[in-house]
Amino acid sequence: MDLKRTGALIGLAALTTVGLAACSDDNTGSGDTAAQTVADAECGGKESLNSSGSSAQNNAMTVFANSFATSCEGQTIDYNSNGSGAGVKEFIGGQTDFGGSDSALKENEYAPAQERCESEAWNLPAVFGPIAVAYNLDGVDLKLSGSTIAKIFNGQITTWNDPAIAAENEGAELPDQPITVIFRSDESGTTDNFQKYLDAASDGAWTQEAGKTFNGGVGEGAKGNEGVSAAIGQTPGTVTYTEWSYAKNQNLAMVNVITPADTAGVELNAETAGKTIDSAKLKNEGSNDLVIDTSSFYVPEAAGAYPILMPTYEIVCSKYPDPETAAAVKAFLNVAVSEEVQGELEGEGYIPVPDAFRAKLTTAISEIS
Repeated sequence: MDLKRTGALIGLAALTTVGLAACSDDNTGSGDTAAQTVADAECGGKESLNSSGSSAQNNAMTVFANSFATSCEGQTIDYNSNGSGAGVKEFIGGQTDFGGSDSALKENEYAPAQERCESEAWNLPAVFGPIAVAYNLDGVDLKLSGSTIAKIFNGQITTWNDPAIAAENEGAELPDQPITVIFRSDESGTTDNFQKYLDAASDGAWTQEAGKTFNGGVGEGAKGNEGVSAAIGQTPGTVTYTEWSYAKNQNLAMVNVITPADTAGVELNAETAGKTIDSAKLKNEGSNDLVIDTSSFYVPEAAGAYPILMPTYEIVCSKYPDPETAAAVKAFLNVAVSEEVQGELEGEGYIPVPDAFRAKLTTAISEIS
């Protein structure tokens, strides 16, 4: 069953609904509609903003929208969670004030975005979601390298007591049991980011490339993060990739991931994912177009940095044709990336933006005009 949620923003008389269209990559968290008032928020601009795009950030947008409404009286945002492709298309088409996408603008999208904006378009990553490698083996705490994970997901390793797994888990009682890979049967940004990790971190073991369709050629498919996570919880010997919130909510065991900087394996939590964000490299250093070089995530140089992380971007105009829109977009984004509001995201399965990266975001936002 594919999870379809609508974030109804409750208790705020003027607040609009954060709609959820049918998408493959919905996130799920605590299910509340938390709001944090930012006392010193710089509000202004038009009363109502319109945005659409990535469903992976839908729950974060619910928190952002609630907090915007409580911080800037009389101002609201309507976010339609209709998928990253639609978010980019509608932004370029001028139907929305900014777009949401789990991928930055592609090379051939910059020119039409600039034409729509009459200025440069910028990608601002305000939401970060980690991907867990979840498994079902009773009493076994696993740590695995990128190479071994890749060989599991493309069928080169087929049993849990394989010598490669045993070598990375000395002393563990590994069962002589077949491995059943569970993959996303639907097209998914989570699949794309996971396969990008395998391509970057497997020392050549993964040759199937990336993409929103699973390319490993083994296992059984299930629809949505909800489907793969439910399959793991019900079936011993299985392994999958899923957004952190789903693994947490279903109390699934998660692999500690071995990196070149940390051979002991890195546990997935807010602190270790935050280290990854802190050490992220940008494709355009010195620019306000904050596109992340995700290879710096997948093979982190810092010890204790969890490597499988998905950034989600807000795509904005650097200079809007309408000053009232520019002021409102700035107000909303400053609320969204504030320490108070980002602090609410861990409960929804996201990673709060660390201080060092927040400084880059606030600098870029301040220069929107």
